[in-house]
Amino acid sequence: MREGTATLIRREDYTQPSHWIRTVDLSFDLDPAKTLVINKMTVEPNPEQPGAPLRLDGEDINLTRVLVDGEPVSFRVENQQLVLENLPSQAFGLEIRTTCAPEKNTQLSGLYTSSGGFFTQCEALGFRRITYFLDRPDVMATYKVTLKADKVRFPVLLSNGNLVEEGSLDGGKHYAVWEDPHPKPSYLFALVAANLVRREQRVRTRLGHEHLLQIYVRAGDLDKTEHAMNSLIASIAWDEHTYGLSLDLERFMIVAVSDFNMGAMENKGLNIFNTKFVLANPATATDVDFGNVESVVAHEYFHNWTGNRVTCRDWFQLSLKEGLTVFRDQQFSQDMAGSPSARAVKRIEDVRTLRQLQFPEDAGPMAHPVRPDSYLAIDNFYTATVYEKGAELVRMMHTLVGEQGFRAGMKLYFERHDGQAATCDQFAQAIADANPGSELAQRLDAFKRWYSQAGTPRVQAHGEYNAEHRQYTLRLTQTCPATPGQPSKQPFVIPVAMGLVAADGRNLELHLEGEALPRGKNTVLVLSEAEQVFTFVHVPAEPVPSLMRGFSAPVVLETELGDDALFTLLQHDHDPFNRWEAAQKLALRRLLRAVRTTGQTEVDEHFVVALRAVLRHPELDAAFKELVLTLPSEGYVAEHLEVVDPQRIHAARETMKLQLAHALHDDWVWAYEQHADNGGYSPDATSMGRRALANLALGMLCLDGATRHNPVWVGRTLQRFKDATNMTDRFGALAALVNSHAELADQALERFHAQYKDEALVIDKWFSLQAMAPEKDGQVFARIKALMQHPDFTLRTPNRARSLLMALCQSNPAAFHRADAAGYVFWADRVIEIDGINPQLASRLARAMDHWRRLAEPYRSAAQEALKRVAAKTDLSDDVREIITRALQD
Repeated sequence: MREGTATLIRREDYTQPSHWIRTVDLSFDLDPAKTLVINKMTVEPNPEQPGAPLRLDGEDINLTRVLVDGEPVSFRVENQQLVLENLPSQAFGLEIRTTCAPEKNTQLSGLYTSSGGFFTQCEALGFRRITYFLDRPDVMATYKVTLKADKVRFPVLLSNGNLVEEGSLDGGKHYAVWEDPHPKPSYLFALVAANLVRREQRVRTRLGHEHLLQIYVRAGDLDKTEHAMNSLIASIAWDEHTYGLSLDLERFMIVAVSDFNMGAMENKGLNIFNTKFVLANPATATDVDFGNVESVVAHEYFHNWTGNRVTCRDWFQLSLKEGLTVFRDQQFSQDMAGSPSARAVKRIEDVRTLRQLQFPEDAGPMAHPVRPDSYLAIDNFYTATVYEKGAELVRMMHTLVGEQGFRAGMKLYFERHDGQAATCDQFAQAIADANPGSELAQRLDAFKRWYSQAGTPRVQAHGEYNAEHRQYTLRLTQTCPATPGQPSKQPFVIPVAMGLVAADGRNLELHLEGEALPRGKNTVLVLSEAEQVFTFVHVPAEPVPSLMRGFSAPVVLETELGDDALFTLLQHDHDPFNRWEAAQKLALRRLLRAVRTTGQTEVDEHFVVALRAVLRHPELDAAFKELVLTLPSEGYVAEHLEVVDPQRIHAARETMKLQLAHALHDDWVWAYEQHADNGGYSPDATSMGRRALANLALGMLCLDGATRHNPVWVGRTLQRFKDATNMTDRFGALAALVNSHAELADQALERFHAQYKDEALVIDKWFSLQAMAPEKDGQVFARIKALMQHPDFTLRTPNRARSLLMALCQSNPAAFHRADAAGYVFWADRVIEIDGINPQLASRLARAMDHWRRLAEPYRSAAQEALKRVAAKTDLSDDVREIITRALQD
C-alpha cells in the first residue's frame, strides 16, 4: 500500500459487517510465479444492514472470475475492494477466482515463498493478499482447504485443522485436503507447501484424548527441535492443569521458516514460526535462545484458547489476545523455572524488557493506550504497549482478585465467549463478575482506564515515622504525563504490593490503622485516587518502605529514599525484585550524577562493598547475582533525562563498568572460577544462572585485562572461546573479547564465522555482536557499514536485517547518534530502501527515531533533517509514513 491508499481507522466507528461468511472452501494450485486460488464461500446478509453492498478486501491479487450461486455477476473494484451489489437477501454461494505471484511477495504478508517453499502470514491483513474476503477478525467461518502442488518440490502440504484426504494427481502433482472444525477469522488461516522433515510425538491429555504433535523444519535442522517439542508438551500439560484448557484438535503442528516478519504466528493448529524460536541445541543456541524457544512455543500454543477460541472483535482489541497470552506465557515460564529465586529472576527479566521497550514508547510520539483509539496501519500497533503493558494489566487483575479468583474469572470468560469475537471490556467484566467482592469489581470502571489512557503513571511516595506513637504514615500520590491526544489523565487503579523493612533486615508486621488484625508482612494497598494516605500502627522502629514488590504495577515509583535506605533494601529486602531494584537505583544515581556534571563516574567504596557482598553471598542464586551486577542500560539511563546526550551517557556507563572491573577484580576471578565449570550442558535455571554469572565475570576480567594491557585474562578468554563445549560459553567468551576491543577479537570473529558459516541463526548473532559492541572512536559504526557489504548480509531476510540494523539503531546509542550525523543518514537510507521491499520491517526500523526531540544538539537538528528526508519520499508505505508523520508532529 502506498501513499494515499490508507484511511484513518477509529475504534468508535466500529460497525458489524454487512454480511457474515459462514463456510469457506479454498482450493490452491500452487505455483511460485502464478498460484490459482478458488474461493467458494457461503455468505449470509447481516439483517442489521439489509440491502447493503458486499465489500471484500483485496490487495496485489488478480481477479479472474466472480460467481453468485453459480452464475456470473457484475462487480467493480474500487479502493482495493471488490464491490458486489443487488445480492440475494438470503444465504448464497459466492465463488471468486484469483491469482497471485508468491515469489514476488517480498513483504512476507499473505502467501509467499521462502527457501523454495510456500508459507503464509495472514495477521493482521495478509489474507486479502490471497483472495478477496471480509478480512476482519469478527468474521468467523469454518474452512476446508485443498492444496495441489508438485510432489517432488513440495512433498509436505499442510493447512489448519485435520487432514481428511490426500493422494496423487496427474503430471507429477499431489494433493491434500484439510478441514478445520472450529470457526476462525481469516487472520488465523495458514498453509505450508515445502520440502521439510519432521519430529513427531503422540501425547495423551488428562481428558484421555490422544494427539499427534509435529514440528516441521528443513532437512539438517531436525536435531535442533527436541527442546521445542518438549516445550510444546509442557505447554499442553500446563494449560490443562492450570486453567483446564485442553488441546481441541487431532494434531498440532509447528513449522519453522527463516523468512518471517514476526516471532511466530498462532494459526489454528498450524503455528508458523521464525526459525529463531524453534531451533535450539547446545552447539548453536545460547541459554537465552533456549528460554525464548520455550516462551514463544508456549505463547503460541496458549493462543489456541486466548486468541483463537475467543478472538478479537476488531484490531483495537488486540491486547485481548496478546496481553492475556503474554501474561500466560510469563506465568508458564515462571512455573517452569521452579524455585522461588528462579521465578524472581524471570520476573525481573520481564520488567527489564518492559522498561527498555514500553516505557520509552509511552513517552514518545507513538504513545497509545493498550486499547488504541485509531490507527493508519495496524501493523504499527504490534507494540510493547499492546503486548507487555497489556500483560501487566492482566497481572494487576490477577493481583486484585487472587490466584483462585483469576482462575474463576477465566472460566467464566470462556463460558461466556467461547467461539466469539470479544472485547477487552468483556474480559475485564468476566474477571470482575467472577469475584463480586474484590477490589477489581468495586473499582472496575476506574480500572478500565488502563485500557483507554496512554502513558506511564508516576507514583510518588512519602513516608514519615512517629516514634512516640509507633506509627508510620505513607502518603501516595499519582500523576501521568500528557501523551499525544491525551493532555490530562484521570487517576488509575494501582495495586501497590509492599512491606516495611527494619534497619536490621526484619520484615515488619503490617497493621493498618482502623483494621482489627495485622495483614502479615506483605500486603497490597490500592491507590485509586490522586492522593491517599495509609497509616501503619505498632511499628517498633523507623522502617524502610519496600514498595511495588514484584513490580505490582507498570509505573515509575519516585521515593525519597537515600542511599542508606537503598543499601538496606539491597542487603535485606525479602522481595527479590526490590532487592535488584535497589541496586539499579544506586547505580542509576551515580550514572545520572556523572552525566549531569563531569561526564566521568566515580564509584564510591560503599557501592563497591555492597556489590561485593551480593557477588559473594553464599545463599543468593547465580542468576540473581548476574542481574544485580549488570548496570542499567544506556537507554534506561536516557529515560531519566530531559535532554539526552548519548555520548555522555555512553562515557559515564563505560567508565563505571571499567571501574567495577578494576575494583572487583579478585571477586570476578572468584565468581568465574566458581561458576565456569558446569559439566554437561543442561538448560535448567540453575545451570543457566551459573553460566550467566561466569560469562559476566569473564567479560569484566577481559575488559580489565584489555584496558590494562595485561594479556593474561585476554588470553584465557580466547582459550575459553576455543574450548567451550556449548554456544552459551563460546559466545560469552567471544562477546567478552569484542566488547573489550581486545586485540584478539578479530581473530576470534574470523574463527567463529568460519566454524558457523552454514548456521544462519548463529551468523545472525555474529552480525549483532559486532553491531552492539561499545562504540570506540567510531570503529563500531565503520565496521557496521563494512558489514553491509558482507556476502552473508541481505536486507530481504528480516532476521539478518534486524541482526545488524536494529542492533545499531535501537541498541547501540553511542554508535548511532554521531555528531557528524552519519548514523542518521545511514538510518534514512536504510528505511527508504527497506520500505520498497518490506514495509513492516521498515516501519520497525523507523521507530529508532521516536525520541529525537529529547536529543541534545547537534543530534536533534540532524535527526530532524533525516526524518524530513524520509517524509519527503512520495511513495512511502502507509506503515512508514504513519511512524514518520507522528514523529514530526508538534
